[in-house]
Amino acid sequence: MAWDFSTEPEFQDKLEWLAEFVITEVEPIDLAFRSELIYDKSHPVHAELIKPLQEQVKAQGLWACHLGADLGGLGYGQVKLALMNEILGRSSWAPSTFGCQAPDSGNAEILAHYGTREQQDRFLKPLLDGDIVSCFSMTEPQGGSDPATFTCSAVLDSDEWVINGEKWFSSNLRYAAFAIVMAVTDPDVPIYKGASMFLVPTDTPGINIIRNVGLSGEPLGEGTHAYVRYENVRVPAENVLGGPGQAFVIAQTRLGGGRIHHAMRTIGMCQKALDMMCQRAVSRTTQGSLLASKGAVQEYVADSWIELHQFRLMVLHAAWVIDNEGGARARKEIAAVKVATAKVMKDIVFRAMHVHGSLGVSNELPLAGMWMAAPIMGIADGPTEVHKITVARQVLKQYAPSPGMFPTFHLPDRVAAAREKFAHLMDNEIANNPI
Repeated sequence: MAWDFSTEPEFQDKLEWLAEFVITEVEPIDLAFRSELIYDKSHPVHAELIKPLQEQVKAQGLWACHLGADLGGLGYGQVKLALMNEILGRSSWAPSTFGCQAPDSGNAEILAHYGTREQQDRFLKPLLDGDIVSCFSMTEPQGGSDPATFTCSAVLDSDEWVINGEKWFSSNLRYAAFAIVMAVTDPDVPIYKGASMFLVPTDTPGINIIRNVGLSGEPLGEGTHAYVRYENVRVPAENVLGGPGQAFVIAQTRLGGGRIHHAMRTIGMCQKALDMMCQRAVSRTTQGSLLASKGAVQEYVADSWIELHQFRLMVLHAAWVIDNEGGARARKEIAAVKVATAKVMKDIVFRAMHVHGSLGVSNELPLAGMWMAAPIMGIADGPTEVHKITVARQVLKQYAPSPGMFPTFHLPDRVAAAREKFAHLMDNEIANNPI
């Protein structure tokens, strides 16, 4: 029987190097440069700072570890990726420095799984080299998380597909070299069989960004999440990814990995918030004693540590199931992790903000920005409510209806059955204990 909570020494050494590297070399970049610049490869920060750091990462054998060795990675399983990502989650710039930033990591995975050799040479190789960024253009303004309402279409015209329609929240499109666009290619069948994915270079005529949507707190018009209209956008027939009608098979491959990776990085963010809470508790004196001596603060610390520890084990277990049984068998675990991610982050960051008082909600600490990440985690890659339904359905599949009128655990029936099983002893019991 194998049951182990340890990390092999060789990989633990890698994790220790990674943690020191992120703290000393990468986190300072978060303080000096806006996170939006992560995707703007034209900015000199990439050539002068990020590229040299990426070379150090590659020298350690930690570059793009989510992919196989034939694609420039090490083919690390999800458990190792989880241990890495909880460190990378402390910094906005860290995933890019290690070649695993979203949405590029997910786009690279599906290109690796479903792309032709020509598609991989043209789109995947420069993505893995860190020379370009990409966009995943799926959600529509009227559809939200319901793909049955999607209307963006692609029609085959001779040897080209012609794409028309609108997409919403197509993150980083303004900086991307290409987008993976989902479009309806057969309206006469259910959407799950009638949609396809297309590789669309962003210099293709007809890609019109209506506006770039920002997150809360960002000025209007200065965000990176494009509301885009595709107007007679023509791509060669060979730019279909995985074949016509395969969009949802591809999307599930991509989104499943994205959900678990978001959770992995959330561990790092929550640990950072807990560190800040605890440091404040042992530093700040009020009403004659440290915050750390106050019962309410101790409860905050205890609840936060317990929730984070539970969540971390839950994420690692989901990663273990993926490694050992495959992503399809881990649907319940992935969905459960997705549900827990937003709640754990909301709870821990709120407590950290509260312990810091007015400083906690100010722009002089990162907590308010981390707080905004909680509802994002509840929406990204599918809303929490949808994933709760997935968990419930997967759990309920394990149960059968009770065979009789009353539940299986109905005590009168169970007592009668137990007395019948142990009748030879029950007679003696009754004789010794007359009513």
